[in-house]
Amino acid sequence: MKASREDQSILGVWWFTVDRSMLTAILLLMIFGLLMSLAASPPVALKLGHEQYFFVKRQILFFIPGVLLFFSVSILSPRSMRKLSLFLLIISVLLLIFILVWGVEINGSRRWIRVSGLSLQPSEFAKPGFVVIIAWLFAQSIERRDMPGNELAIALLCLLCGLLILQPDLGQTLLVVLVWGGLYFLAGTPISWVAVVFCAAIVGSIGAYLAFSHVRERVQNFVNPGVGDTFQTDRALQSFVDGGWLGRGPGEGQLKHILPDAHTDFIFSVIGEEYGIMACLGILALVAFIVIRGLISAMKEGDSFLRFASAGLIMLFGSQTVINMAVNIGLLPTKGMTFPFISYGGSSLISMSLAMGMAVGLTRRRSSRMNSGKYISIRPSKRVTSGGFRV
Repeated sequence: MKASREDQSILGVWWFTVDRSMLTAILLLMIFGLLMSLAASPPVALKLGHEQYFFVKRQILFFIPGVLLFFSVSILSPRSMRKLSLFLLIISVLLLIFILVWGVEINGSRRWIRVSGLSLQPSEFAKPGFVVIIAWLFAQSIERRDMPGNELAIALLCLLCGLLILQPDLGQTLLVVLVWGGLYFLAGTPISWVAVVFCAAIVGSIGAYLAFSHVRERVQNFVNPGVGDTFQTDRALQSFVDGGWLGRGPGEGQLKHILPDAHTDFIFSVIGEEYGIMACLGILALVAFIVIRGLISAMKEGDSFLRFASAGLIMLFGSQTVINMAVNIGLLPTKGMTFPFISYGGSSLISMSLAMGMAVGLTRRRSSRMNSGKYISIRPSKRVTSGGFRV
């Protein structure tokens, strides 16, 4: 049955208000990521003593609820998204405290919780909730002068970063600070305060370098490759050379047989080796389209909360993607950051599905209503406002 603009059902209104171009691009990226899991993970599974398609089956297990969550969240109203984000953030913070004592320790870090044989990473679920609540606080600081929105946003940043550093997970800390800083600047904060935040980030980075030996080792290896072990980054770079423009062919790559994290941190290099630089450029173009399209839509929003929240979620997606790509091509030290929708990882997939579902929902064209509550027209110039102190 063909949908029409007279269809006033929830799905009908959603279909004619959603940005279908951005929606299509995100779905293409999700589907491609599932295919890449099929290509990259079987050798890693065999190496770890699992059945060949162990990781593929698990990725499908998370892919289905991820897609459902993506669509379900995109239908919600901005107010419902704020409530969901607050709930998500509170639960995630409690779990981040829980794992410091009872979490699963892997390679010296406590970042995971085991539930029925599955590993969940609470920091992944904290990110979308954090971004939306921070956006609301910044919006409130503009709309209500009696509301200490900026101060609460700084306190929340310190709380989340403190919990992440205690794990330690400096990659996620860097990502959170980057997105927070972007929103802080977008909220119209004076340049002097932006400079203060920037200096604080530098001081924090120096502190991490001095306090954590693995951070110091990675930075030293990055600055002076001859000092230590750079096998992973060297081999990842070589995979692009071996793949050339068109790749060695599906299943013909060797990187996934060599690196233990080929299906997660270095999946972009696997794609480069098997499908070539052209495929990598295609993925880059798809990501760039999503980011540019999302930011343009966000900047058109008249409501402060909608503008900040949608821009922040897009920045979260774009920043995490850039960090993963930069590590794969040797522009950043290794950080253990997944490629959104492409890398294997259930927590990452669900978290980014929530984040981009919110971004798609927040950038929908707002519909005006009659007193009866029924939609009467769709006008891009009409925006929903987030009045009052209510979440």
